[in-house]
Amino acid sequence: MSRSLHEASMPKKHELWMARFGCVYKDSEEKEMRFKIFQTNVEFIESFNGTGSRSYKLSVKEFADQTNEEFIASRNGYKRSSPRKSLATSSFRYQNVTTVPSSIDWRKKGAVTALKDQGNVDAGLGSFSPAYGNGMAITPPSSLMIGVNLLGSFTRGLGGPQSMRTATQTRNQANYPYKGIDGTCSTKKAAAKINGYEDVPANSEKALLEAVANQPVSVAIDASGSDFQFYSSGVFTGECGTSLDHGVTAVGYGTSADGTKYWLVKNSWGTEWGVDV
Repeated sequence: MSRSLHEASMPKKHELWMARFGCVYKDSEEKEMRFKIFQTNVEFIESFNGTGSRSYKLSVKEFADQTNEEFIASRNGYKRSSPRKSLATSSFRYQNVTTVPSSIDWRKKGAVTALKDQGNVDAGLGSFSPAYGNGMAITPPSSLMIGVNLLGSFTRGLGGPQSMRTATQTRNQANYPYKGIDGTCSTKKAAAKINGYEDVPANSEKALLEAVANQPVSVAIDASGSDFQFYSSGVFTGECGTSLDHGVTAVGYGTSADGTKYWLVKNSWGTEWGVDV
């Protein structure tokens, strides 16, 4: 939260927030309703950050005038489908890995694509786009597959389908720009093709670690909490639910200065959410 926003009165905070994010309401009634939600959220964030023992911080960002229910409905669209048959016929490719590095960050190896924002579309399922393609970082168009883009550090909570994708069809971003609305996908002018995928063994953090040590991995998380909605920085150690509703990409792991082990996760909620690094 900026200093001017932090020090202002609540109505002024709302006006500053509206100006920053270009928010316009249809009438005074809607503005009053949104202001009350904004006030509740700001008070929650300020109270949370006022507790000095937290390992992570929250901030007033673009979702501040949405209830948690509205936020979930607009941003978290992942629904686990019926079990699919993996295209891989062999055993888990990293099952014989005996050593892994103590930390890894795939951004530093050029394997993480540029930042995007899925917008108010139930695009969590789309985030299971190619996390890694034949040794190259590739950028599928967001209108076909919503890329996952922002970073956060989490101690736990990665679950669901953990898939390693190799290089269904995709087009480049310039020819198929993201529009932020639900629609029908075009199947023309494919620029690349996924030739297979492999699921990481379920309920095995060891297997996930072995996989992420070798490549980024698509995962599902429970992103429904208010803490997650307003997450800003630090190692997220909040409540870890089991209702998987959002797709992200694990792009690394490590250990913080105080010895806390974490996963480095890439999200798709724009540059204002999380740690833009």
